[in-house]
Amino acid sequence: MTLTGSLSFDASNVVVASALLLLLAGVPGLLCTTAAAGQRLAAALSVLAALVGIPAALVAAFSPPGSWLLFWGLPFGPARLVLDPLSCLFLLPVFLIAACGALYVVRYRPARTGYDRFLTVLYALMPGSMAFILLARDGLFFLAAWEGMALSAAFLMLADHEEAAVREAGILYLLATHTGTLLLVALFGVLYVVTGSFAFPATGALSAAAPMASLIFVLSLIGFGAKAGLMPLHVWLPSAHANAPSHVSALMSGVVLKMGMYGIFRTVTLFENIPLWWGVLVLALGTISAVGGVAFALGQHDLKRLLAYHSIENIGIIAMGLGIGMVGLSTGNSVIALMGLAGGLLHVLNHATFKALLFLGAGAVIHATGSREMDRAGGLLRVMPRTAAFFMVGAAAICGLPPLNGFVSELLVYLGLFRQAMGGSGVAAVLAVVAIPALALVGGLAVACFVKVVGVVFLGAPRQPLQQDAHEPGWQMLLPMGLLALLCVLIGLLPLAVAPLLEVAVGWHPLVQETHGTLATSAPLGWLSLMAVILLGLLALLTLVYRFMLRRAPCGTSETWGCGYLAPTPRMQYTASSFAASLVSLLAPVLRPHGHRPDISGLAPKPSSFASHVPEVVLDLVLLPLLRWSEERSSVLRRLQHGQLHLYMLYIFVVLLVLLLWAL
Repeated sequence: MTLTGSLSFDASNVVVASALLLLLAGVPGLLCTTAAAGQRLAAALSVLAALVGIPAALVAAFSPPGSWLLFWGLPFGPARLVLDPLSCLFLLPVFLIAACGALYVVRYRPARTGYDRFLTVLYALMPGSMAFILLARDGLFFLAAWEGMALSAAFLMLADHEEAAVREAGILYLLATHTGTLLLVALFGVLYVVTGSFAFPATGALSAAAPMASLIFVLSLIGFGAKAGLMPLHVWLPSAHANAPSHVSALMSGVVLKMGMYGIFRTVTLFENIPLWWGVLVLALGTISAVGGVAFALGQHDLKRLLAYHSIENIGIIAMGLGIGMVGLSTGNSVIALMGLAGGLLHVLNHATFKALLFLGAGAVIHATGSREMDRAGGLLRVMPRTAAFFMVGAAAICGLPPLNGFVSELLVYLGLFRQAMGGSGVAAVLAVVAIPALALVGGLAVACFVKVVGVVFLGAPRQPLQQDAHEPGWQMLLPMGLLALLCVLIGLLPLAVAPLLEVAVGWHPLVQETHGTLATSAPLGWLSLMAVILLGLLALLTLVYRFMLRRAPCGTSETWGCGYLAPTPRMQYTASSFAASLVSLLAPVLRPHGHRPDISGLAPKPSSFASHVPEVVLDLVLLPLLRWSEERSSVLRRLQHGQLHLYMLYIFVVLLVLLLWAL
């Protein structure tokens, strides 16, 4: 296997070298005397790859694309690798989240056994495979890297395979990911028929009016959408993210889902004259995913499952940006195209940052409580103030609140939708009018959901005894959370700093290149910075005034007022279920909540309890019943498998005879 191309010491080659280092970071640790030493070495190499790869990717984004040929001995010819601005943008979260997770796991899940060595190698293989997905410009090499990502993620997710729920989640993930991969095989097969090569066509080389164009787009939307978690293709995601180790969940939610969105983005770049219905379809799916994701998150009391549904919500927001951007491309409106595409791509970076932060914070909470159930937590702010502060930054960012990064990317999507609603016509304008209040509803429900999370987990009193060693985690866990929280603040304060990167990443289309002005002039990014600074100043001033008044106020202690009840207990606090009960009941036609009410009877009823949960509607109420029905109806075919060899030979003879007659 040889790699040829421009091998000079420039930014593009440094990025490829960093990707290789990330891919193989876990291998040298196999030679270490202990698994823990190998894990620390892998973490150091992953951090080194990020420290080198991120600056190199930023430089390469503004440089001519790098190109290489990989002669890997297959009969289909060499694989082609290209590094362009779109790849550079998606590489940033790959390097960042991989390094943060590699450092985090040293304290979160120290390696002790040979199996842990295997997991260390896989944790480097997964982001390394994603890096080469972003470099691939050949269908076969893309699928090879894609399978490397999918299988390494599956093994990492099954780290705690002794638990039945983990095994079930792993099986569901494998079924979903390989179903999507089959569609991608079909996608590249159709591309081969159209172009005569497995190499990706040049940007804008395919006509969207061609007979096979819509088939290519639909295959990519379903195949990549299943990996991204777009509704209703999301069925694998909640259980996978909930049952995986927290550092793996951070990488899967922060980066793996983005590979699906990257595939859709990349497919769109291959075409010129995109039809309007493509953008309308993506915008509609994004709106459904955003609203549905946050609605289902409200009904969860498993912390990581709740965060998983918020991943679906934010993938929906990214799809809304891509969809309205595609509508702008179809209608010839360069400003709408710039706003939508830039907003979607910025939300790729933002979601990777704050969602990884939230999953890492959830891992620290699980360390302290020993459970993912929020109703068993409470009062963690007292013992884990830094973790609570970082988690609250991520919670505010995911809600789209200023002055944090989530607000900036959602604002760009809003601006694209408003421009389409006011200046457009037809179904696209109608859908934009619907999407605007839907996005506002998503923000409001997200605030309600994370008020529930922060209140139940970090405030109040512990609902059960904490772990004996419950305390602030070590610096290996705090440093990644602190870095990600800092990035959430910096992007919110300085959106102008990321505007040039977004402009070059969406500059693949001639219409966007012809935009009169830049993202900085089309959107009020400068004013956002000014308002963010003023808001932070006001918050700091109010904090100082509050602390000053608190010091002068008389101090006393008393029991919390319990409506006249003289013996309050932590069980009287709001739980995750009770806090969201009114909203869940309002959304009951969609969420289909299940309640298990206690049987209270007699003068002296026995102790009982109430429980409720929100099912995964698509999986539990649609797919599984359909599969059971098909299994029952097809059971008659099992009679063909009777173990009699002479009848099996007869089957073969009949099939051959039918084929011969068909050939005639």
